[in-house]
Amino acid sequence: MSFKSNVIFPTIIFFSTIFFVQCGSSSSDEYKSELDSLRFTGEIHLRNIKQLTFGGNNAEAYFSFDDKQLVFQSDWDAINPQGCDQIFLMNADGTELANGEQYQLVSTGLGRTTCAYFLKDGRIVFASTHEADAACPEEVMFKEGRYVWPIYNSYDIYVANPDGSNLEKLIGGESYDAEATASPDGRYIVFTSTRSGDLDLWRYDLQTGEYLQLTNELGYDGGAFFSRDSKKIVWRASRPKGQAAADYSELLAQGLVEPKELDIFIADIDGKNVVQVTDLPGANWAPFFHPSGKKILFSSNHHSQQYGGRLFDIFMINIDGTGLTQITHSGTFDAFPMFSFDGKKLVFASNRNIDRMESRVTNVFIADWIEKPSETDIDFKSLK
Repeated sequence: MSFKSNVIFPTIIFFSTIFFVQCGSSSSDEYKSELDSLRFTGEIHLRNIKQLTFGGNNAEAYFSFDDKQLVFQSDWDAINPQGCDQIFLMNADGTELANGEQYQLVSTGLGRTTCAYFLKDGRIVFASTHEADAACPEEVMFKEGRYVWPIYNSYDIYVANPDGSNLEKLIGGESYDAEATASPDGRYIVFTSTRSGDLDLWRYDLQTGEYLQLTNELGYDGGAFFSRDSKKIVWRASRPKGQAAADYSELLAQGLVEPKELDIFIADIDGKNVVQVTDLPGANWAPFFHPSGKKILFSSNHHSQQYGGRLFDIFMINIDGTGLTQITHSGTFDAFPMFSFDGKKLVFASNRNIDRMESRVTNVFIADWIEKPSETDIDFKSLK
């Protein structure tokens, strides 16, 4: 559970009915802007946006190390009749899998799952409550008028083959253990846990089985990812003070957290040399390193606070906190960005559509990443 998790902001997202339109080639001399119907004016770093899911809530899509497949979580009833998020696999180009299906169930189909990610060896790591109870756990969304997330202590971290076989528990206990991602060098997993009594980041060594606590300040530390060179981590965190700290601790004692004020932090992979990258109002979350390691993409509603914080867009910022740039301009919800390992693609979740109509649908999209926009990109105007 987290902004990098199974809850998709039901109270603060604009949802839309989304229609798929096949886009043209990504080369500048062949690019057909009139076919890029899911792209919006101002999105100068994105081209050839393609929709990969078509209903329900689908999010947290992350690339395999060969960039050929994506793992994601979904409650879309066309593929998941169970009722709460399960983990699925799909091809990154939208083609059928080897078994002839469009989407492959990876998790058990029981309990609730969240935060799946590929390991270097091709297996998938994810969190699930299925061992504690086959049913979906009770979902609390509001506490005394505040929007909250439940922190399920029944979440443990599992690994499985992409087809769901050879499932085994990797990290477990009486605490909340979830939000796991893997280092590109294949050595470590970083995850969020309450085993310290707070929501902290922990590192698990896949070679030795050793644990290392990476954060220890009061607040919600979660949604961490490694840099491409496996030397740094980026994550989102709250740092409540005064009454806010008391409120945070009270909610956590009830197994709840209010994801209200969050900023982006980076550190070395041993938790040292912490740097706060953003100092913005609202929720700044879902960070991911740019392939260069010198920038970060993240989702934020800091620019819509005067409208109740209902609009989330993807932004890019230098790791020293300078150069804030807005990447998406759909006027809805855009989040969960991840670069392909070759740096050519960006996958993200959005409520965008051609007709700009509101609905409760969050889908997965993939786009060409344009590092240096041309005049064609700068001059792009959406059809509507």
